[in-house]
Amino acid sequence: MTESDLPRAATREAGAPQAGSLETGGSGIPDEVQTPRMRPGRTIHWSWVWLVPLLALAVGLSLLASVWVRSGPVITISFSSAAGIEAGQTKLRYRNVVVGEVSAVRVAPDREHVLVDVQLQREGAEYITQKDAKFWVVEPRVSISGVTGLDTLISGVYLSVDAPLALSDSAPVHHFTGLKYPPEVISGQQGTRFVLVSNTLGSLRVGARVFYRRIDVGRVVAYDMADDGQSVRLQIFVEAPYDAYVTSDSRFWNDSGIDMTISANGVELRTSGLSAILDGGISFAPADEATTFDGVASRVPARPGTEFTLFETRKKALAEPDGIPLPIEMRFAQSVRGLQVGAGVEFRGMPIGEVLDIDLEYDARHRRFYTRVRANLYPMRFGQLYPKLVKAAGNAKSDSLIDPLVENGLCAQLKTANLLTGIQYVSLSFCQKDEIPAEIPGDEPPMATLVPTIPGEFDRLQQQIGSIVTKLDALPLEDIGRNLSDSLASLNGLLGTVDTKLVPELSGTLGAARRSLDKVGGALGPDAPIMGSLHTTMGSLQATMQQVGQAARALRVLADLLQAHPESLLRGLPSDTLR
Repeated sequence: MTESDLPRAATREAGAPQAGSLETGGSGIPDEVQTPRMRPGRTIHWSWVWLVPLLALAVGLSLLASVWVRSGPVITISFSSAAGIEAGQTKLRYRNVVVGEVSAVRVAPDREHVLVDVQLQREGAEYITQKDAKFWVVEPRVSISGVTGLDTLISGVYLSVDAPLALSDSAPVHHFTGLKYPPEVISGQQGTRFVLVSNTLGSLRVGARVFYRRIDVGRVVAYDMADDGQSVRLQIFVEAPYDAYVTSDSRFWNDSGIDMTISANGVELRTSGLSAILDGGISFAPADEATTFDGVASRVPARPGTEFTLFETRKKALAEPDGIPLPIEMRFAQSVRGLQVGAGVEFRGMPIGEVLDIDLEYDARHRRFYTRVRANLYPMRFGQLYPKLVKAAGNAKSDSLIDPLVENGLCAQLKTANLLTGIQYVSLSFCQKDEIPAEIPGDEPPMATLVPTIPGEFDRLQQQIGSIVTKLDALPLEDIGRNLSDSLASLNGLLGTVDTKLVPELSGTLGAARRSLDKVGGALGPDAPIMGSLHTTMGSLQATMQQVGQAARALRVLADLLQAHPESLLRGLPSDTLR
């Protein structure tokens, strides 16, 4: 209602005459207008029922605010499979504390992976979204080293994360690739990483244990092929405080399986336990545990990332250092059956090298085959001789070290190492000039220092046997056989003559001799006359002997008298003197 309508309404309520009958002044406004009455509008009354939705709205807003405050970013993890992972149920844990939950699981566009979206909590999300964070699925696993993830049998599988302890300045990362297996080393674990170089991986795997004095001190965390493809690089992690025992002089060896050595002292068996036999293992020891180590072993811990050589056995690891190998070449005209790659090269019983290659070659000049054997000699195994050789060669550490030895008669010979297996090795020694062949097989120049060869012991034995067989073939065995047959025929005739003529005559002669002996026995019996005469003769002989004894006593008295009084021969016996 406008102000122009108010006078009209008030006139209508006061019973004013109708329009057209009112008297108006010159201004068009009625002369008598009453004051209008104002009525207050209707008020709104609030009910207590409205408090329920208001409280529900407040609670909902507070829940939304708390969720928004606690919720962090959403990250996506790529796995090869989503077995056991469910949206809204599978949790993400860090050191067994829930830090997120799987919100969605979907197949990647490439159809080869599964993408898992995880809603992180706001607290600590900046650490989990670093590029070095690692994610994996925790599930029951059974291995030689033990059983892990048994708690998932009740709670189900869950995701675990290992995040760096220090916060980096890099931008947050929201896309990750999950690991197939849990990492061997988690962030914050005290220890040192080292690198081992080996020719082959053997039975070692990720998770293989590292032992020091039979104590489990670490594990293999990774391995890969070297750039040249000639070796394998293994990364090991040694836990603190045992990493302090790894020095620059430490020796590592593959301790997998069973190391059995048979020698004159008996059978020696070495192993680090069942887990090392089945799952592989590595052991290390200081260099001064070797009996051949003459220096002072270092006690300074090795720096992280130091490379070590992984030896095949403990014996090779603790052996004396080999030094730079010196290649040699040998050419054998005889058979090398039993000689294998890796066979030892010895000098007067001391191992100084090993065989690297065995090839069959053809000598076109002499039209014959020969065997070329290449080997490496390790100069450090020469002991005190090595410095003298270096000094004699003018401090030249090369192939020229072997040349003076070859000039002085150094030669190679194959010898049998085991009579049962027939395995052979190369023996180096100094030979006489007349023993070394004048011509060396082959018309190609040698690839390394050429060491002359002489026939082996077995070859010499074959030559001696062949010589004996040749001499036997030269003997007139047929003539000897005919002469021997004639001699045997003559002997048979002689034996027949003996049986027919000599034996009967010999039997008669023996009978006559027996009868003669019987007569002699009867004549010598106790009742025979000759025995009576013999007794009489013995009695006479006994009386004669008694007389001879008396005469002897008289002569003894005379001799005593003459000895006491020799003058009695001239003067006679002295007269007795009265006292």
